[in-house]
Amino acid sequence: MKILVNDNISDKGIEILEDQGYELTQHHYEKDELMDVLPDYDAIIIRSATKVREDLIDKSNLKVIARAGTGIDNIDHEYARSKGIQVLNTPGANSASVSELVFAHMFALARYIPQANITMRKGEWNKKQYRGIELAGKTLGIMGFGKIGEITAKMALGFGMNVVAYDIADIDTDLDVEFKSKEEVLKESDFLTLHVPSMDEPFITAEDMKTMKNSAYLVNCARGGVVDEDDLLAALDNGDIAGAGVDVYVDEPTDNEDLVNHKKVSVTPHIGAATYEAQDRVGIQIAEKLIDALEN
Repeated sequence: MKILVNDNISDKGIEILEDQGYELTQHHYEKDELMDVLPDYDAIIIRSATKVREDLIDKSNLKVIARAGTGIDNIDHEYARSKGIQVLNTPGANSASVSELVFAHMFALARYIPQANITMRKGEWNKKQYRGIELAGKTLGIMGFGKIGEITAKMALGFGMNVVAYDIADIDTDLDVEFKSKEEVLKESDFLTLHVPSMDEPFITAEDMKTMKNSAYLVNCARGGVVDEDDLLAALDNGDIAGAGVDVYVDEPTDNEDLVNHKKVSVTPHIGAATYEAQDRVGIQIAEKLIDALEN
């Protein structure tokens, strides 16, 4: 069995696969090259950088497409399965890391941490300008209550926040979370965090941001395009919302300088899952799942 590791996974995941005697190629091929080499492989491991669409699937002889991460929106997964190809992912492996980044952005926005960091390095002491707000007692709205949403809720409750949530599914949880309509969550949230999959249309629109409190903050560590970037910039400029934390973008690397440099925005370069612990869990889980799929 030959496996192409087209996007890096942790050394622990590689070791597990090598110990099983698989022939591994660790190299990132861009699409045109991938079209040429993919027919030689039984399985491919990808992350978010590689997109496996119908044209690649038709050229391949793959038995398994393994996504080392949660979302599979970069794979035409229904088409792949219709061709008898198994599609794997690792839901939950990076959930804690993503949730912690949500709070990193929330604290950055609430306490002016990026601005204070930059100005202090310039020799400025702007103590009076950076009076912030506490998270305790505020309402966190969670859009999408999967594994990441649930962990985020636990953390929020630990900080003394009130939690309201919206999900298209009926959710059963023991946590002190009140499930409401999307509009109610928008209206009540002091902080709103998104944990929904990629979709054809933006999940949060300009009208949604007008519905939010003008003192509210929006955090997107889910998928680029879940919030329209032009609408977000307009909402920030118009004062519809107070600020935003953004980790994901429509195009990555992003060239949206207006968003990246906006004074009301805390930005990171899609690092939600970029912790050593998460990467080890992802690598181990995808290796074990891939072995099971190929053997059984």
